[in-house]
Amino acid sequence: MDPRTLPARTTDLAEGTLWPGVGDPIRLLTEITAWLRSYGATSTRRTYAEGLGLPTSVADLRDWLSRADHTWVHALRAYADTLDLTAALHADITDPDRNRPPTRPGRFRPLHWLRWCVSNGLDPVTAASIDVLNWQDALRAAGAAPATRTRMLATVRTLYQHLAAAGLVTANPADLDRRRLGLRDPQPAKTILTLTPAEVAALLNAAARPRPGASPRDRLRARAVVALFTLGLRVSELCDLDHPDLHTTRGRRALRVTGKGGKIRTVYLTDLAESALTDYFDALPTGPTTTVTRATASGRAPLLITRTGTRCDRRDIWSLLRRLATAADLHELAGAMHPHALRHFYVTTAMEQGAHITDVQSDVGHARVDTTQRVYNHATRDPSRTAATHVGDTITRHLEQTP
Repeated sequence: MDPRTLPARTTDLAEGTLWPGVGDPIRLLTEITAWLRSYGATSTRRTYAEGLGLPTSVADLRDWLSRADHTWVHALRAYADTLDLTAALHADITDPDRNRPPTRPGRFRPLHWLRWCVSNGLDPVTAASIDVLNWQDALRAAGAAPATRTRMLATVRTLYQHLAAAGLVTANPADLDRRRLGLRDPQPAKTILTLTPAEVAALLNAAARPRPGASPRDRLRARAVVALFTLGLRVSELCDLDHPDLHTTRGRRALRVTGKGGKIRTVYLTDLAESALTDYFDALPTGPTTTVTRATASGRAPLLITRTGTRCDRRDIWSLLRRLATAADLHELAGAMHPHALRHFYVTTAMEQGAHITDVQSDVGHARVDTTQRVYNHATRDPSRTAATHVGDTITRHLEQTP
């Protein structure tokens, strides 16, 4: 099934009824919300919701609200609050004519599990393993890579584990042998993209230079994004930062970063990161903490915001870094540029400058020091880390001694 051939409206979860084909849409949405809440990071919740095909934008949520009774509105607001969209949704309802950034549905959006169920008239609660297999076949036919299908299947399987525990389903239809499905074929080892200090400096300079469509405030935000990534942050950690996370401890500015598993660590700012953030805050019209509260739930104020005052999205960050790489004339890197490349840069540069591996581990929030070592070892090594020079010099000396 090619997603480009699907009718435009058949994959809309709001088509016709609250949720087409679902016997008890309120119960299902409530349980999905409870499952999403089990993840501490808002970006993780949105990633899983997006992976299932659920609404993750204000526009999609507004469509669901338009067909709602009181009970559905209550369940939907709980879902929106879980994704930190409640205040943004309220602002959209009270000011429907305000400008909104265009949405960018992914290539396989119509084939995300819940949307595929809608287009095939299948109640997700009654889905069987054969339905999941048919879904996987549709993804394969549409050109989804094994890694993409593996990730999407893992999300569905985890959801149904929760639904089974909640008594909504009797078995997990996605509990399949991935190896039999060809989803765990051995992949060739990939060399980690390793940036040099000169390349990172080029990204920072490109962020500060005028670019088509980028306002002065956009450029300052872009520079702040790159500067924060040089602290070793994950993209989800950067997007989840709130203003209260920026504080002073032991006389130095630092960030309170919530990592995987809800683990909190302190990340100290470099002069570069502090300067970039200060310049960005100074460009905000009403100060760093008041501009964004209207777009967040429970008064949370994101550290970095979009033009419309909402929290930055990880997809926007990926796109930004690739645009900056192109603007910096790093054309060979632009297609492969991703946030983790800057995180790897932090690990490799710190280690090559003599930092202790346990300090680097704490900085980047690795659960095990082995992970830090693996990132370092798999990175494209600095020439000083090879023994080839010593071997070559030894051979050269012997050649010189040969009559």
